[in-house]
Amino acid sequence: MLRSDADLSACASPRASALLDALDRRIVLLDGGMGTMIQRHGLEDADYRGSRFADFAHELKGNNDLLVLTQPDIIRDVHEAYFRAGADMVETNTFSSTSIAQADYGLTDEAFIRELNREAARLARAAADAFETAERPRYVARSEFEIGVIVKMGFPGY
Repeated sequence: MLRSDADLSACASPRASALLDALDRRIVLLDGGMGTMIQRHGLEDADYRGSRFADFAHELKGNNDLLVLTQPDIIRDVHEAYFRAGADMVETNTFSSTSIAQADYGLTDEAFIRELNREAARLARAAADAFETAERPRYVARSEFEIGVIVKMGFPGY
């Protein structure tokens, strides 16, 4: 057993309780790489910018997290592809959605960072809801952390 009854009672959400139950019964499949799926689209800087950031001073190519705002269909399609392939859970497209990581692109405003995270969660949850059935619930997990953050912070060993 992966958990105790006390763990379950501390779980506030019915969805989280269902996930814990599923983990007790079977292997729960997580999605694969978001970045590699995005790279398949061959996006250029203008694609990352969209109309909202067309005149932004910094280069934005490579800011995959920004795509939740400028190319949401691509992100939704990635989530849906993983669900079609059999994933039970997808991660939000928020690997670099922190003010430290977004500083590389000149996007450090906290309200903007919250918007990135909120929209990424909304897109992932909408895809999960579209594939969820009573027999097969679908889950969303937050993706975070970036090696670049460790390097910027001077973490030894990197």
